[in-house]
Amino acid sequence: MMADGADMRADAQEAVRALRGRISQLDQDSIDLILGDARSHYAWTDRPVPLDMLRTLFDIVIAGPTSMNTCPARFIFVTSDAAKDKLALSLKEKNIEKMRAAPVTVIVAWDPNYWQRLDFLFPHENRKPLFENNAAFAHDTAYRNSTLQGAYLMIAARALGLDVGAMSGFSNKIVDETFFAENGWKSNFLCNIGYADETALYQKLPRFKFDDVCSVI
Repeated sequence: MMADGADMRADAQEAVRALRGRISQLDQDSIDLILGDARSHYAWTDRPVPLDMLRTLFDIVIAGPTSMNTCPARFIFVTSDAAKDKLALSLKEKNIEKMRAAPVTVIVAWDPNYWQRLDFLFPHENRKPLFENNAAFAHDTAYRNSTLQGAYLMIAARALGLDVGAMSGFSNKIVDETFFAENGWKSNFLCNIGYADETALYQKLPRFKFDDVCSVI
C-alpha cells in the first residue's frame, strides 16, 4: 500500500531527526577539507577519476536544495581527448593546458526547459504557470540555481577527496554551439576535477573578515 501524504511527511521528519542524532556538525578537519583550507587548483596529476566516482558525486550534488526543487543544472563530464579538443576551441589560451591536464572538466550548464519537469520534481503543486509566460523569471531561477548546484559540485568533489579548479575564461557561445546545439542547454561555468599537483600552488589570497562585509541587524 502506498503511503499517504501524512505518512510521507512523518517519515521525512523522522529521517532528519535520525540524521541529527547520528551527527550534529562536521569536525574542523572536514570543514578545512571542503572550504577552510581547500584551494583552487590549476595543475593536475595523471591519476584518473573513475566513472563510479562521478556517479557518486552526482548523487551527492542532486540532493542539494534548489528553488522549488527545480534542479535546472545539467553536467557534462568532459574526459575524452576528442571532447577536450572541442572544448579547447572555447577557452582562453591560458586555460587550455589546465583543462587538458585535468582528468575531468565539467561543463556546468542549465536547461531552459527545466520547469517543464516540475510535474516530477514538485508534484504536490502545479508551479509551471509561474514559468511558462515569464521568461525573465525562468532565466533568473535557472541561472541562480544552476550556479548553486555548481557550488555543490565543487564542495561535494572535495568531500570525496577530489580537487577542483573552477574556470570562467571561455566563450559560452562557442560551448553552447559545440555541445548544446541539439538540446538548447546553456553553459554557466567550467570546473576541472581530479587529483591536483600541489607543487603549482602559490600562497592563499586574502579573505575578508566578518566585520568587513557582514552586518547583524
